[in-house]
Amino acid sequence: MRCRLAFLTLVLLTACGDGRTPVVVYSPHGRDQLILLEHEFERLHPGIDVRWLDMGSQEILDRLRFERVNPQADVWFGGPTSIFDRGIQDSLLQPYRPDWAGAVGPSGVNPDELYYPVYQTPAVIAYNSDAVPADSAPKDWDDVLEPKWHDKVLIRDPMASGTMRAIWGLIIQRSLRETGDTTAAMHWLRRLDAQTTAYTLNPAVLDEKLARREGLVTLWDLPDILISQGKGLPFGYTFPSSGTAVIDDAIGLVRGARHADSARVFIDYVGSKEAVALTAAKVFRLPARHDLPPEMVPAWVTEVERTMVAAPMDWGQLARDGNAWMSYWDQHVRNTGARMTQ
Repeated sequence: MRCRLAFLTLVLLTACGDGRTPVVVYSPHGRDQLILLEHEFERLHPGIDVRWLDMGSQEILDRLRFERVNPQADVWFGGPTSIFDRGIQDSLLQPYRPDWAGAVGPSGVNPDELYYPVYQTPAVIAYNSDAVPADSAPKDWDDVLEPKWHDKVLIRDPMASGTMRAIWGLIIQRSLRETGDTTAAMHWLRRLDAQTTAYTLNPAVLDEKLARREGLVTLWDLPDILISQGKGLPFGYTFPSSGTAVIDDAIGLVRGARHADSARVFIDYVGSKEAVALTAAKVFRLPARHDLPPEMVPAWVTEVERTMVAAPMDWGQLARDGNAWMSYWDQHVRNTGARMTQ
């Protein structure tokens, strides 16, 4: 593992020899969005070279911890604030107030200015629309446990994904509110495990399997599903009727960043009106800003805000207790659901 990390860092940081200042960005936002922002930012700031590494939110946290004594990244871009809060506990971020800070919040803003939200990312129930008619698709979380979806559910590996940890957190916090402990939630997740045909290592594999009907239903985030629709993949989605996790998707300046000044310029750009309008139009990111003029807001954003129900979430509790919940699930629930059907 250490050899792989060292190799990837070498690839990222090897000088181009063109005199530009590099800004190294760790992000879970995927190639489509990262390439889009890289090209537009470099057009506006030709003296800065954006170099990004795409990986899951938990993987970013683990990597930043590994590199803490010798930071390689300049910007941590993307992931739930609960993951960022865990990074703060390890002193992985340094304060920076971007010039758009007054246009977001109060949800998702760190009081010490260690991160700010750029987007809101809702979770959805998605399905292969060629195989599943819209009126037959699950309409709420509990519907995914119906017998007709047995061995037809695909799940992105929750241990590496901030989105999946948020969904797991929603289920666990629902259990805590209704019963006072996590037992009902772990039983629910064990029943979901019994429905699951595969845990995929990354979103690309999830897309491939869902498109090939190796599974018909998944739980994932709205932007990725809409991007896949735009590429012609047969994906539909529903917002869970009882409410969904809406993630405040944050950005922060890495403590000890080698190129901090240029990193601040990048952070200012990512949350600017022009950049959030661009990502809303091209890669379906829901802006966290409240001040976009109507002509900059795509129609799909208005429709999402009209139809989406946000579930109550205690993100602070998820930051404090989420790792223990996920470890218990990984050790005691994953791959045990088949016993329930025997």
